[in-house]
Amino acid sequence: MAQKALIVVDMLKDFMEQSGALFCGEECRRSIPFVVDTLEEMRKQNATVIFLGDCHEKDDKEFALFPPHCIVDTEGAELIHELTVLEGEHVIRKTRYSGFFGTDLEQVLISEEVEEVFLVGVCTSICVMETVAGLRNRDYPTFVFRKGVADFDQEAHNFALKRMEKILGATILMVS
Repeated sequence: MAQKALIVVDMLKDFMEQSGALFCGEECRRSIPFVVDTLEEMRKQNATVIFLGDCHEKDDKEFALFPPHCIVDTEGAELIHELTVLEGEHVIRKTRYSGFFGTDLEQVLISEEVEEVFLVGVCTSICVMETVAGLRNRDYPTFVFRKGVADFDQEAHNFALKRMEKILGATILMVS
């Protein structure tokens, strides 16, 4: 059986809570129970679990495009309370949309001998899609749980799902 990894993308307080600096909306919050259940199921399958999270310095250049969010050592950069990191799981902080840019994500996937990658998280059209592109550029079979991803922009969400499937070759899982 292939070694699986689950990447949980940006399920952080600044995106997922109404008081967050860049709250993504109720659609994103509705994905939380599915993400919790998927995380539990993947743990039962002994999958490698990776929490990928935005984490910026106060003067990050990204803030020219988006309001300041997920600033180092602030509550907004913390994982939402519905999710917890267990011993042996990976937490990778990122400063750009792709989980590969300036991180050790590739090394973690190699060291854990991961053969296929599953994703959940936000935002579908930004960090999820860019990380999927990085996975496909490295030839990882990639699976995105449709119910486990969400976006503040429904049109962009739908486009991203279509692009990840048709252009990047990811499998969009339509589990109930």
